Amino acid sequence: MEHSYGYTNGGQGRKLEDHQIIMKGRKTLEISGVKQVESFDNEEFLLETIMGYLSIRGQHLQMKNLDVDSGNVSIQGRVDDLVYLDEQHGGKSKGLFGKLFK
Repeated sequence: MEHSYGYTNGGQGRKLEDHQIIMKGRKTLEISGVKQVESFDNEEFLLETIMGYLSIRGQHLQMKNLDVDSGNVSIQGRVDDLVYLDEQHGGKSKGLFGKLFK
């Protein structure tokens, strides 16, 4: 099952200028600077952050908190992989699916 949540700050709350990831024991992630949740299921989250797209892979992943106004997301489950999908490495843009399935 795939979900998508998008939002803009709209001048409310704090600005989406900082991006932080706090991991606690590989079981809890707190992420700030999230612009949009592109998709998620129990094995992968794809987030658009102010620093680029962030892929989070693991097992039994669940969104515990989504604060639309401040751009904060909390995820619980076993975290196996955190990867930024960066267009700068390949020269040509391969598109989102090209980056995911290298």
